[in-house]
Amino acid sequence: MIKNTLADKHKYQVVSKVNDDAFSDDDNKFMRRAIELAKIADSHDEIPVGAVVVCAGEIVGEGFNQSIMNNDPSAHAEMMAIRDAGKNLQNYRLLGCTLYVTLEPCPMCAGLLVHSRIKRLVFASNDLKTGAAGSAFSLVKHEKHNHQVAVTAGLLADKCSTMLSTFFKRRRAAKKTEKQAEKNVNNPRINTI
Repeated sequence: MIKNTLADKHKYQVVSKVNDDAFSDDDNKFMRRAIELAKIADSHDEIPVGAVVVCAGEIVGEGFNQSIMNNDPSAHAEMMAIRDAGKNLQNYRLLGCTLYVTLEPCPMCAGLLVHSRIKRLVFASNDLKTGAAGSAFSLVKHEKHNHQVAVTAGLLADKCSTMLSTFFKRRRAAKKTEKQAEKNVNNPRINTI
């Protein structure tokens, strides 16, 4: 059974047939940390996506979306977490590591997973428009790559999809209010009423 929600121009998919009980306690713990990081992104008016890199049962890298605040289109949660992990492990190859992220990676981030040699990807919500781990594209398992990433999807998907939908509803409402305020300023007849 698949439930779709529309958030801004993206569709985020909740695969409800995946039961959170099917994941390990560690999987749940690390995804909950990614959700905490997504909330930090949200508090900065960034799209609420968080990510953690785990190696040998320990978090070695963390990140959340920072594209707007850093004026950096590459500052996605996955990119920030993998950069952090590379520094902490002092290696550009993250062999044996797992990435937990609240939203399916985009093509840029999927390429990063392949190049960094992430072993496993666990994500919450599918991104039907730009997801590159199987929803719109399948870059992390492309047969021409010399490395494929094991993918597990759907952990805490309802929670993450709701967070994304709420963010985009709030953003649309703010833009609508802003446009209405501009109309009021530019239309003197409205200002005199």
